[in-house]
Amino acid sequence: MVCSIPGNLPFILKPTLKNFYTLVTESPLDRESRAEYNITITVTDMGTPRLKTEHNITVLVSDVNDNAPAFTQTSYTLSVRENNSPALHIGSVRATDRDEGANAQVTYSLLPPLDAHVPLASLVSINPDNGHLLALRSLDYEALRAFEFRVGAADRGSPALSSQALVRVLVADDNDNAPFVLYPLQNASATCTELVPRAAEAGYLVTKVVAVDGDSGQNSWLSYQLLKATEPGLFGVWAHNGEVRTARLLSERDAAKHKLLVLVKDNGEPPLSASVTLHVLLVDGFSQPYLPAPEAAAADAAPAAPLTVYLVVALASVSSLFLFLVLVFVAVRLCRRGGAASVGRCSVPEGPFPGHLVDVSGTGTLSQSYQYEVCLTGDHETGEFKFLKTVFPKLLVQNIEKLKESPNCRNNFVRIFSYT
Repeated sequence: MVCSIPGNLPFILKPTLKNFYTLVTESPLDRESRAEYNITITVTDMGTPRLKTEHNITVLVSDVNDNAPAFTQTSYTLSVRENNSPALHIGSVRATDRDEGANAQVTYSLLPPLDAHVPLASLVSINPDNGHLLALRSLDYEALRAFEFRVGAADRGSPALSSQALVRVLVADDNDNAPFVLYPLQNASATCTELVPRAAEAGYLVTKVVAVDGDSGQNSWLSYQLLKATEPGLFGVWAHNGEVRTARLLSERDAAKHKLLVLVKDNGEPPLSASVTLHVLLVDGFSQPYLPAPEAAAADAAPAAPLTVYLVVALASVSSLFLFLVLVFVAVRLCRRGGAASVGRCSVPEGPFPGHLVDVSGTGTLSQSYQYEVCLTGDHETGEFKFLKTVFPKLLVQNIEKLKESPNCRNNFVRIFSYT
């Protein structure tokens, strides 16, 4: 008797005892490739004619956890518009496992971020059962335009197998920023005035409005428009670059001061805008001094700050105190020398010395002619200074002559400085 099976199966019949056979595997089985085999066993006798019989058996291949979960994509790119509502579904990831039962049950989790500075735990979360990703808070394109993280998928086999995929989230810009004017500054304490010569030709560049927008794409495209002017038709604004130019020749009949209101608008939907005020002054030439605005003139005419007044008073006080101390020092020195010999005395003749400054030129101003006289007295060998006096020769000529004729100071009277 002979037993046989088809030859295209990974099994063989192995004889053990007479007329006993064992079905064994000839090569490893893969349940994920083929989980069930229907085998027909044919038994043939050795008689003439030969007779045979057939018997069918079914072999089921049991599962082992030999397959890790596999994501449908190696990386995912998701997009979410900024200013989204919290708990918004932004996308999903999916992984499958070729095993069965618990070996094929997949759970999802967030893995540590690639960039440690990204606060992933406060940005997104994932549903462990279905892989749905729900943004946890409102996102701001200007603060965070994109971020990446990894998602893990693990089965429930023993031991568990896992895999991971990269997820990149792009934050789409929303038109939530109005244009910001860089020049001219609108919060400055003093207004900026542009000077334009009256001889300027048509198309003369007066100034340029510079603005930026924190958004991106068409939301940051800016256009400029002249809304209001003191004299319409005299100035124009180029829509795409913000240049302010003269629209025609200037004349003497045009007002000297002009005020322009320029609108800066982005291309978002809906558009956002900002306005800027320009001050223009027409002058006959750039050599003409700048005329301050009335506000600036009023500020210049305002009284000095209290601190300035205090400094002036303090300086005057210190100067007066210094002069007083010098006079006291001189007086004390003179008193100490009072007991010296009369030979060393310097007699000062009485005369009409002025007690205050007077006009000596007759023109209403003080004369600039001064002479300083020094009387050297005391011991001729030591040459000590005993008396120092400043006089005005044009008024005190007769007194000086008398002082020079004094017997004690005649030889010690020296002129040391003259300024005219």
